[in-house]
Amino acid sequence: MEYVNPEGLRMDGRRPLEMRQLRAEIGVVSRADGSAVFEMGNTKVIAAVYGPREVQVKSQQINDQAVVRCEYSMANFSTGDRMRKPKHDRRSTEISLVIRQTMEACILTHLMPRSQIDIFVQVLQADGGTRSACINAATLALADAGIPMRDLVTSCAAGYLNSTPLLDLNYVEDSAGGPDVTVGILPKLDKVTLLQMDAKLPMDTFETVMQLAIEGCQAVANYIREILLENTKQLEVRRGV
Repeated sequence: MEYVNPEGLRMDGRRPLEMRQLRAEIGVVSRADGSAVFEMGNTKVIAAVYGPREVQVKSQQINDQAVVRCEYSMANFSTGDRMRKPKHDRRSTEISLVIRQTMEACILTHLMPRSQIDIFVQVLQADGGTRSACINAATLALADAGIPMRDLVTSCAAGYLNSTPLLDLNYVEDSAGGPDVTVGILPKLDKVTLLQMDAKLPMDTFETVMQLAIEGCQAVANYIREILLENTKQLEVRRGV
């Protein structure tokens, strides 16, 4: 199957190094301490953050830092496949763990001892890159909740199909079985907090694909900063500052 045509365009009309359109909105769940919707093309994710609050299970309490909990799920209507999936299937558990570990790398948990922070992430519409979209949505929701962080954490994926590095894979490209690399970074600190790869790649190709994913993460970070700045301006207007 041809994923990049002779004119250098992908199946959805993008160039190989072109990201899908980003869209985000903050404060979409009124009862949550922080919430956000994040869209990467046709992939749409909602995240809600509750906390820091009292630890519900006392045996899980940590005296010198906050406990971070994360629950990932996919809405039954999020894909073309209408089969009902069990709530805590293996993939959901694995992605919940990935999101939690990625977020723990940026949250200043030592400032909130003996408390817990709950992050709930749900995929409303899936078209590839759901893991990255979840991390980006969770970052915005944490910022909206005022949770202290070392840095924003942003994520993007890149792949390698038809001997061409591709940025921000959609579902068709993601399902092609080629290698894809998902990266999460702390952009200001220039640190990688997440690196996952499906299938093998030669070292030089891997470095090219990973660098492409990092550039995607930087683009997401710039967009998230714009959203947060715009949100701050709107709050100032409401308060009459």
